[in-house]
Amino acid sequence: MIPQSITITNEDILRCVKLYCEIPTLNKKIITRKVIENTANEVGVKVDTEELQQAADKFRFMNKLNSAEDTWTWLKKHNLSLEDFEEFIRIDLLSNKLLQHLFLDKIEPYFFEYQLDYVGVVMYEVVLEDEELAIELFYAIKEGEMSFYDIAHQYIQDTELRRKCGYRGIVHRKDMKPEISAAVFAAKSPQFLKPVVTSDGVHLILIEEIIQPQLDETLRQKISSDLFSEWINEESAKFEIINDLEDHCLTNNTETYLLSK
Repeated sequence: MIPQSITITNEDILRCVKLYCEIPTLNKKIITRKVIENTANEVGVKVDTEELQQAADKFRFMNKLNSAEDTWTWLKKHNLSLEDFEEFIRIDLLSNKLLQHLFLDKIEPYFFEYQLDYVGVVMYEVVLEDEELAIELFYAIKEGEMSFYDIAHQYIQDTELRRKCGYRGIVHRKDMKPEISAAVFAAKSPQFLKPVVTSDGVHLILIEEIIQPQLDETLRQKISSDLFSEWINEESAKFEIINDLEDHCLTNNTETYLLSK
């Protein structure tokens, strides 16, 4: 059977963006790009041709675009011209260079000031709704009647998380709710904690290991990325966004009933 064809226009795309409420997300991306461009011009950060070529080669390698044909197919899929691809690579490279320019010398001072935020814990977690049940299960484990494995497989709804017995990986203090952080980092590993109540539910937590932070390359990248994101948000907040788009909402009175209640 011959496949049917459909033509998608710029108007279709804009309409879809509106209907799926994606304009705020796109606004953020647009402002971010403008902030990066403007700041790079102000501080003299530039991208030369050789850097652009190296970044493009790296992108193609990482995305398995091993031939010119593979690359053209990818460009067609994303409706990009070669000039669009070059701009896409340039903005990404400019962003990375600007990050280095602005925050490279701020990483170590930031780490030593906030290193407690980067203390990590290897943990397993089951979240319940019923506090009495959580307490009952806690004592069942303590008395050897059940294992954490049993509880994870019985009470975790998410399939992948259940298969991992509630394994959360390495979680940092700064990414935890205060109630959990206080309980976790007051304990010694390995340890099974008493139930912790938060707005998300009642948490049964098994601590495997507390990990003290080391300023290695991975943490350097995370800190620089955090600083850059915070800076982008602060700079973006200085702009007032005016969307110059046609508004087709509420074109006649028959539609106003949607907002009448």
